Amino acid sequence: MSPTVPPPPLAPPRIPRRRGRLSTWYRARSLRSRFALLTAAAVAVAIAASALACWFIVEERMYGVVRSDLEDVRGPLPRLDRKYCASTPQAALKNVQSSPQLPPTNVSASRDTQFVGIGQSPLVCLPPSAARAMVLDPGDVRALRLAPDQLLIRDGHYTNGDPAMIRIISGELDTGQPMLVMIAAPTKAVEESLRELAFLLGGVALGGIILAAVAGRLVARSALKPVDQLTDAVEHIARTEEVGTTIAVQGDDEIARLSTSFNSMSTALANSRERQTRLIADAGHELRTPLTSLRTNVDLLIRSDDTGRPLPPATRTKLLGNMKAQMQELTLLIGDLLQLSRPDSPKPVRTLSVVAVHEIAERAVERAKLRGPGLVFETSTAPWYVHADAAGLERAVINLLDNAVKYSPPGGTIAVRLDGGVLTVRDHGPGIPQDELPYVFDRFWRSPSSRQLPGSGLGLSIVAQSVREAGGEVSLGPAQDGGPGALATVRLPGGPSPD
Repeated sequence: MSPTVPPPPLAPPRIPRRRGRLSTWYRARSLRSRFALLTAAAVAVAIAASALACWFIVEERMYGVVRSDLEDVRGPLPRLDRKYCASTPQAALKNVQSSPQLPPTNVSASRDTQFVGIGQSPLVCLPPSAARAMVLDPGDVRALRLAPDQLLIRDGHYTNGDPAMIRIISGELDTGQPMLVMIAAPTKAVEESLRELAFLLGGVALGGIILAAVAGRLVARSALKPVDQLTDAVEHIARTEEVGTTIAVQGDDEIARLSTSFNSMSTALANSRERQTRLIADAGHELRTPLTSLRTNVDLLIRSDDTGRPLPPATRTKLLGNMKAQMQELTLLIGDLLQLSRPDSPKPVRTLSVVAVHEIAERAVERAKLRGPGLVFETSTAPWYVHADAAGLERAVINLLDNAVKYSPPGGTIAVRLDGGVLTVRDHGPGIPQDELPYVFDRFWRSPSSRQLPGSGLGLSIVAQSVREAGGEVSLGPAQDGGPGALATVRLPGGPSPD
């Protein structure tokens, strides 16, 4: 029996990530509200940072002045009187306050002095004019014993709770006992000034934030006005389907670039709709003639059968031949319409390959000879290869030769040349008037002098589109030698070898 393999452990279910309430609320705001909120937040951060930096700088400067004043203490210390000494600072202060007032000492009134004897039992002494006593810190003795020559200044308090900055100096009593001299400068006024400064900076910061929010709202309304115009234009197009609507462009910033791009897109859509409408109208016009002729012929055949008076065989054969020719014309027209239904820009799904243009030209000449049996073809082709759609390019060359065959007189000459990537087709027909040259590659355009000839006016349009897709250029104009006829020129990028 084979051992049972335990099933793999099930993966814990994934819990969808939930957005916070603040994030959901922020995303629900309008762009204008978010812009104003971000502006106020940025200004708030800047003001808060500036206020904190200002407060810390002022604090450092004010405490630096007090510290510098303590460091500059010079002169003899006041003499001690044993009746102003006690075991605690509070008791020593009571002794001073219970004694009659004495003249002031040589220590500044902005500073206070206190003596602390270091021995078996602590001894605290105050000058006769002392008004405050300082709280003792046992660490002062240890600090001076480790480094007697160091400058020791620390933060401390008076016995009544007021803050002070205290300098500690080592000395000796008149009995030779070591002592500490504590010189203090009150910092209550400094703290009150800093507290008032904090309230002032807080009020300024709050006012700045409110002003920033209002200014951000106004700036957002002004800055997003082009976006509102763009939104109105898009909504108007979506509601009325009137493409071609544009908005005014001001400046050259990102909003102006967006407006310019929208105007270009709207104009392109309008042109595309106009081309589509014109294509449908022209196609309907071209299809109407063969369809009307087909309907007439079919009605005639049906009426002859219904009335019991059959048409003569020759007439019936002629009608059927006309119907076949009209069906062929419809098939050709529909094929041309399918060819032109592709966009003007090259499509990435097209089948591209290395195409031998000289071989295409030779095959097109052979087909043209069948359509114009009485014409003379002068052919000269040099090898030339391009990277293009073989079917589309061959269709373009065939259309050029068909156009030359259609307009060539009986017994005329058609010259086909291919040299250095330039294909020319020269006929000796009536040529093209100068005022009609700009329209020869338009869809369904036909010269007034050639409307009686067969065709749909799509052949040269297909030539222009196929040549553009191959990266080339095509032109049609009068013969360069001044003689009758027209000269079609196609320039294709490529090389004389398949590589």
